Amino acid sequence: MFRARNYEIDTLQPIVDQFPKFTPHRLLPGGHLQTITAAVFQGRRFPHQAKLHPVVLDDGDTTILHDDQPTNWSPTSPVAILVHGLAGCGRSSYMTRAAGLLNEAGVRTFRLDFRACGVGENRSRLPYHGGCSGDLLQAMQRVVELCPSAPMNLIAYSIGGNVALKLLGESNRQLPANLDRAVIVSPPIDVAKCVDRLTAAPTRYYDRYLVKLLYKQLRRSPRLVDHAPHIIDAPRPLTQRAFDELYTAPVWGFESADALYNATSSLPFINDIRVPTLLLSSRDDPLVPVEMFEQLKPPAALSVHLTDSGGHLGFIGRGGSDPDRRWMDWRVVDAVTANRAVSRRSAAA
Repeated sequence: MFRARNYEIDTLQPIVDQFPKFTPHRLLPGGHLQTITAAVFQGRRFPHQAKLHPVVLDDGDTTILHDDQPTNWSPTSPVAILVHGLAGCGRSSYMTRAAGLLNEAGVRTFRLDFRACGVGENRSRLPYHGGCSGDLLQAMQRVVELCPSAPMNLIAYSIGGNVALKLLGESNRQLPANLDRAVIVSPPIDVAKCVDRLTAAPTRYYDRYLVKLLYKQLRRSPRLVDHAPHIIDAPRPLTQRAFDELYTAPVWGFESADALYNATSSLPFINDIRVPTLLLSSRDDPLVPVEMFEQLKPPAALSVHLTDSGGHLGFIGRGGSDPDRRWMDWRVVDAVTANRAVSRRSAAA
């Protein structure tokens, strides 16, 4: 799995430069409206016909890959592994939309369920967290086994994007040799700052909503509860930090939530990224402060594209530039499918 090769391109910037400008839908002018509307109205639906591949991790827990193979796919055609965000799974709407569009473009997709998520519920004794890069690497290695001759793309959203960026930086010599490029959307690269952001009004709504989903997921999984019996009689946490103090940090062996956040944030690893990578986020994301990206001095391989609006995984735009209003989905497709034969010379031009 040692990576020792040159890339077809050094950077995705030539592709990014061709992106149409995001203009928010006139009824959705702000980050909150973008975020909430995208979560409530899921957009185009695609039939779920995936083949499931369990991936048994080194500690015995299991993740799941949802494999959607287009009829026109060949062993040398591209593949993409998609990684979900907090409280999501392989069937989250942004995951299924991107997979469906990529399938239509001839790209075979593998949507990942992290530990204890989606189809993988009750198959793990430990939960996923924002830095479980080893789990992602093992899932990617399974995709290589299934598609050894296919160029691989890594697409990751929100907390899954933090996991992916951490992996790309910390393990650049262990990554699959056929990993071609990565697209990361709205990643909380400094986890502590993003969690603290949730405590301020009006983002407290998101904090309580997300932790409610996480706590319900925890309590309905007997294996998770059996591994952490102290949660049974403990008061239900009302914030992300309280949830991580009560549950996530101790079951993973961290002394505190802050210790967990410091160990799992991708920010310290970003400068070591060598895979051509696009980081896409918006300036009005209510969950991820844009200052984290504005202060970055990214490596040459990382292209950062910030829009003025779009919210968190929203990006519902006006009609005209794309076949539908989901601007984010089409930029993912562009980054994966466009200019695959761009030379190193043209990339540098």
